[in-house]
Amino acid sequence: MRLTRLELGGATKLVERRLAACVNIVPQIESVYRWQGEVETATEWLLVIKTTANAFEQVRDAIGKLNSYDVPECIQITIEDGSAAYLEWIGSSVSESRHES
Repeated sequence: MRLTRLELGGATKLVERRLAACVNIVPQIESVYRWQGEVETATEWLLVIKTTANAFEQVRDAIGKLNSYDVPECIQITIEDGSAAYLEWIGSSVSESRHES
């Protein structure tokens, strides 16, 4: 399975729009989930998006517009600590201003 233009394009757009400092693309994960009353499985690509808490809402909105799923996964996992230099880089790489999604 190859990375689709939607996944790669969406990841690139998030960084270009300064909504994310970095997007890690984890290929070919297997997902098991319930959809419309049935248990389904799918091979998917996981995007780990490094952004700020203040930009999360904009990222979530952009993912909704860039993704083909009816209900795209978008969750916020809070970072409690990390390398100061890395966290500063994320902050300086993400713009606080509103961008077109």
